[in-house]
Amino acid sequence: MDLSLLWPELIKGLAAFTPGNALMLVVATLLIGLAVVKQYEPVLLLPIGFGCLLANVPLTGMTEGEGLFGILYRAGISTELFPLLIFIGVGAMIDFSPLLAMPRMVLLGAAGQFGIFGTLILATLLGFPLNQAASIGVIGAIDGPTSIYVASQLAPELLAPIAVAAYSYMSLVPIIQPPLMRLLTSQRERRIRMAYAPRPVSRRALVIFPIIVTLVIGLLVPAATPLISMLMVGNLLRESGVVERLNRAAQNEIINVATLFLGLTIGSTMSAESFLNLVTLQVLGLGLLAFILDTVAGLLFGKLMAVLSRGAINPLIGAAGISAFPMAGRLAAKVALDEDPDNFILMHAMGANTAGQLGSVVAGGALLALVTGILR
Repeated sequence: MDLSLLWPELIKGLAAFTPGNALMLVVATLLIGLAVVKQYEPVLLLPIGFGCLLANVPLTGMTEGEGLFGILYRAGISTELFPLLIFIGVGAMIDFSPLLAMPRMVLLGAAGQFGIFGTLILATLLGFPLNQAASIGVIGAIDGPTSIYVASQLAPELLAPIAVAAYSYMSLVPIIQPPLMRLLTSQRERRIRMAYAPRPVSRRALVIFPIIVTLVIGLLVPAATPLISMLMVGNLLRESGVVERLNRAAQNEIINVATLFLGLTIGSTMSAESFLNLVTLQVLGLGLLAFILDTVAGLLFGKLMAVLSRGAINPLIGAAGISAFPMAGRLAAKVALDEDPDNFILMHAMGANTAGQLGSVVAGGALLALVTGILR
C-alpha cells in the first residue's frame, strides 16, 4: 500500500485551518484558563471553552446537522429544553424566605432590570432590529438561561455571542460590580447597619409562594410561564419537604447534566465564521453596558430607599437586584463587611437577589411577548 496516497487526507485538516480558527482557539484557551486558573464560574466557562475549541477544529463534522453538537443544539437549544432544566435546579437552590420576610426587596429586583430596557433602546438606535435589540438587552439581567431562552426565540442568529456574554459577565460580577458600588455610594452609606428581625415565614407560606407566583405571572405574562414555572417547580420540590430525592436530583444531577450539555453546545456555535464579526463585538459591548446600567440603577434606587428610610437601608443591597444568584447577594454583603467587619447585610442582599431572579424572568417574558406581538 502506497502511504503517499494518504498524505492529502492527513493534511486536509491543516489545509482547512484558518487564522480565524487560530484566534478562536485563543479565545477558547482564555475561557478555559479563566475557569481553571481564576475559577471564574468554571461550571459554565469550562464547557463553553472546550465547545469553542472543538468548533474550530476543521472537518470534524461535530457541529453539523447529524454531528454530536448539531443533535444537541436541536434537542436542547432550539427546543429551549436545557435552559428550562437548569431553571428547575436553580429553583431548588433558592430560599425565598428573605424575600417573603422583606417584601419591599421586590422594588430592588425591579430596579435591577432597568439596563435591559435602556440597552434595548440604545441597540435599536444603533440599527439593530427590535428582535435582536431585545435579545441583547436581556444580557443585562446576568441570567444565562433567560438570555438563551429569549435569544433562541427572537434572534437565534445571535445566540452564541449573547450566551457567551451572559455567562462571561456572570463570572465577572466580582470584578465589575465592586468599583461601581464604591463609586456610587459613600463610605457612610456602605457602613449602614440593617437590623435583621424579619417576621417569621411559615412552611405553608413557602409552599404556597411558588404556586401563587406561577399562576399570577402565568396569567399576566404568559410568555414567561415556561421559565417561571420550572423555577417554581424546583422551589416547590425544595420547600414541600416530601420529595427530598427529587430535590437533590434537581440541585445536582439535573442541573449539572443540563449545564454541561448547554455549555458545550453554546461553545460549539463559536466558530470563526459565525463569531468573528463586528456584530459580535457590538453584542458583547452592549451586554456589558446593560449589566452596568442594571447595577447602577439598583444602587441608585438603593440610595433612594436609604434616604426615604432615614438611613435604615444600606444602598449596597441595590446592586444585588440582578439575577446572578447567589453571587450578587454575597458580593454586596462582602463589600459591606470590608467597610465594617460587624456589618451583616447578607440576608437583606439575598432578599434583593432572589427578587432580581424573579424580575429577570418576568422582564424576559414581557419582552418576548411585547416583541412577538409587535412583529406579528
